[in-house]
Amino acid sequence: MSPTFQALSVRNFRLYSLGGVVSNTGTWMQRVAQDWLVLELTDSGSALGITTGLQFLPFLLVSPFAGLVADRYSKRRMLALTQASLALSAGLLGLLAVTGLVEVWHVYVLALLFGIGTAFDAPARQSFVIEMVGPDNLPNAVGLNSASFNLGRIVGPAVAGLLIAALGSGVSATGWVILLNAVSYAAVLGSLRAMRRSELSPSEPLPRAKGALREGVRYVRARPDLIFVFVVAFATGTFGLNFQMTMALMATSEFHKGAGEFGLLGSCMAVGSLAGALLAARRGYPRRLVLVLSALTFALAEIVAGLMPTYWLFAAWLPVVGVTALTLLNSLQMVVQLSVDADIRGRIMALYMMVFMGGTPFGAPIVGWIGETFGARWTLIGGGLATLLAVVLATAWLMRAQHIGWHDISLHPNTETADPEMSEGRDKVTA
Repeated sequence: MSPTFQALSVRNFRLYSLGGVVSNTGTWMQRVAQDWLVLELTDSGSALGITTGLQFLPFLLVSPFAGLVADRYSKRRMLALTQASLALSAGLLGLLAVTGLVEVWHVYVLALLFGIGTAFDAPARQSFVIEMVGPDNLPNAVGLNSASFNLGRIVGPAVAGLLIAALGSGVSATGWVILLNAVSYAAVLGSLRAMRRSELSPSEPLPRAKGALREGVRYVRARPDLIFVFVVAFATGTFGLNFQMTMALMATSEFHKGAGEFGLLGSCMAVGSLAGALLAARRGYPRRLVLVLSALTFALAEIVAGLMPTYWLFAAWLPVVGVTALTLLNSLQMVVQLSVDADIRGRIMALYMMVFMGGTPFGAPIVGWIGETFGARWTLIGGGLATLLAVVLATAWLMRAQHIGWHDISLHPNTETADPEMSEGRDKVTA
């Protein structure tokens, strides 16, 4: 089998990936439909920012606890529960929209509930991958997971935009699209049920003990390489990756387009994201230089996107943004998954997701306000500038903390030569 698809030789992961493609397509359909629903109800960029913020607020509030649950219980069983809860949230929102009973506060509440389910789902899903494929196939599996996510991201927005337009572009039209997402979760639930449990390699459940959450925090604090990853992830997630909102504002406010053109923008970006994910599937553990350069190129690509003068030039540039974003996100996630101990992986992934997505409740309303006050372009330009500044400062701090120069940045990050404090950090935590 081609090295790009090596992890698909594992039956359980093959089933999981197939279900993921269907579910991810539905999820992206709902993201487009939900944004369009909010704009139909309010015509407000701030309301769009509040919705996005509420959907990601649970990552800030419950992620550490979710990671503890993921380390303590069966990840497969936990995923079945979270996927069912997400299907129920989507189904209720879809029914409210189809019947015409929906109000914006309904969207706010259900976005929050959807976010709670996603916050518990994320650490279990991220740390479940290695239980399916093992450490040798993990880099490839992470890249293929991203490819699955972005395949849905290509198809989902385009289908959602076309369906919303075909059904009249109103509130009811968005509801039918959201209901389709509710149905799509059956694919993941079916794949989890069909797995061979004897072929999984679950980690030992974490015993009940005081200080389990604090142990995860201490583990990160003792690892400068992880702190660097977390800082870049926070800045990128809070200010740089609000595309669910920024593309809606660019399509409607800046270019005066409809639902079909809005959906097309998501697909254009996802083409680049899929290419980036497939390239990542061929790579092994990323070097530190890849982290730094991918973060810098993503920030610059986002700034350029905000400067594009026409809709079609903007759409043509989005694949570049997608490639750089996926290269960065895959590299960050791979470093976290591969460089931490198995018995603490769920908690560390939860902290990573908390940092990566937990800033969105603050960043999204700010970005929405910037869009209303200064124009939609500044949602992208400002996000790129904030990411750029964070990467430069975090790189300078890492070099100082580990007493390394630019030459050492290019070395492999999990070797003792490149990162002498990594093994020391683990000793400090276990001590």
